[in-house]
Amino acid sequence: MLVHLMNAQNVGELAMIKSLLEGNGIAYVVHGEHVSSLYPGVPFLGSRVLVEESELARADTLLRWLRLSIREAV
Repeated sequence: MLVHLMNAQNVGELAMIKSLLEGNGIAYVVHGEHVSSLYPGVPFLGSRVLVEESELARADTLLRWLRLSIREAV
């Protein structure tokens, strides 16, 4: 069963999320992947990233590491 992992607010963020998941062998589905590029800056049109329920904890941990490393770099 697919569950919601997070919403990507723009195409750049979505590309990073997809790369992280693919690089770690986590299958995902993106709902509304191209809608946000049609209307940039409209927050409620972000892409929804879904993963298998069994991979949710691992995917969430990877995204937390990504957020932490971005904050430390700034």
